[in-house]
Amino acid sequence: METIRFDDIERLRSKISQEFGPWSEPIEVTQEMINRFADLTGDHQWIHVDVERARRESPFGGPVAHGFLTLSLLPAFRIDPGWKIVGYRNVVNYGANKLRFVAPVPAGSKVHARQRIVAVEAKPQGTQVTYETHIHVVGQDKPAVVYEGILLYVR
Repeated sequence: METIRFDDIERLRSKISQEFGPWSEPIEVTQEMINRFADLTGDHQWIHVDVERARRESPFGGPVAHGFLTLSLLPAFRIDPGWKIVGYRNVVNYGANKLRFVAPVPAGSKVHARQRIVAVEAKPQGTQVTYETHIHVVGQDKPAVVYEGILLYVR
């Protein structure tokens, strides 16, 4: 596997691409996960947790995952672009430029993710890398989540 030092700005910039990398392994989003997330966040909206009502009344035909639950799976996706960033002390989630919940994630479906680098910038504290990540329900062309997140690789 190719390794790139976090402070090698030019090599990191060479990874900026219009093309997304490979898909991660899929993760199943179960009704139990949705219920636990609802308990954790206090968001017990019926479209997430009331299975029978969601089947009857939801435009999605059943319960769907919270958008933020789907987003929170980001660290669990194992995305292997064939290279890795090394030499940093730690990585800090610096924020986001864009977040959209584009399509529903039905309970019981599997999701996977892929990403690409869209920007690399040297900062006094280290290197800031902006990633665009798409999370899809497996088999769907339209992403469920589009996220442009910023990570800071600290010296």
